[in-house]
This record gives sequence, C-alpha cells and structure tokens, in this order.
Amino acid sequence: MMFEITTPERTVFKEDVDQITLPTLQGEITVLPHHLPLVSVIKPGTIRILKNGAEEWLAVAGGFIEVRPDNRVIVLADTAERAEEIDTERAAEARARAEKLLIEKKFDDVEYSTFAAKLERELARLRVAGRKRRGHGFAEAPSEKE
Repeated sequence: MMFEITTPERTVFKEDVDQITLPTLQGEITVLPHHLPLVSVIKPGTIRILKNGAEEWLAVAGGFIEVRPDNRVIVLADTAERAEEIDTERAAEARARAEKLLIEKKFDDVEYSTFAAKLERELARLRVAGRKRRGHGFAEAPSEKE
C-alpha cells in the first residue's frame, strides 16, 4: 500500500509499505493492505513502518490519518521526523525543560495539556532516535527481540 506522511513544510515519507502502526486517540492501530476506510486523529508518538521485513521508525507530533479505499494511507502531521533527522541532545534538553515546567508550575487544564503534549512529543523523538542508534531501519531486518 502507498503510505505518505506530509507536514506543512514537506513530505517526510512516501513509499509502498507492508504495514504501519501508529498512535491514535483511541489507541495504537496497525494498518495493513486493504484496510477498511478510516479517518482518525493521531496523538504524539512513534510510527512504525514495516517494508520487506525491515522496519523504520518516525516521530510524529500529532495530526490526522486517512486510510483510503484505493489502498493509500495519508498522514497529515503537525511535525514528523525520521530517526536520522533527530538531534538527540536537543530533544533530551527539551524533554527536561517540559518535565521541569510540569513539576514546578500550576497550570490550568489547557496549559497542562500543552506541556504534556510537548513532553510526549520529545519522548517519542528520543525513542525513535534510540532505535536508529541501535541499527534499526530499512537497510537491515529487525532483530528477533523487537
């Protein structure tokens, strides 16, 4: 199936794939070829793409997914990054700042949700970057443990 991830700035990914696993507000879903049509909200987290037995991970900050009847899956994301694009030092610093703000300040519900979403986004970026350091990607098959 054709899978495309687009942000306001660019197309991050556009390839034929075997399956996609991503976080929605209702929980994590896996989309396989010939999936029923679907539109859903994506929450910040990681997207796992499987292609020819190898996997690739992307970090996404939220957005929407549309599974079309023509075997196409389109994600419109606020932001999305491949593992090799993530600056792990900067992401770790951003995570620490968000954690500190959540602990130190009293927020109303909207402000709390904003900082919690930022923290979740940075954690997803760090998970994706960590997978790249361990050697996961389309260039090789996944290990038995993961």
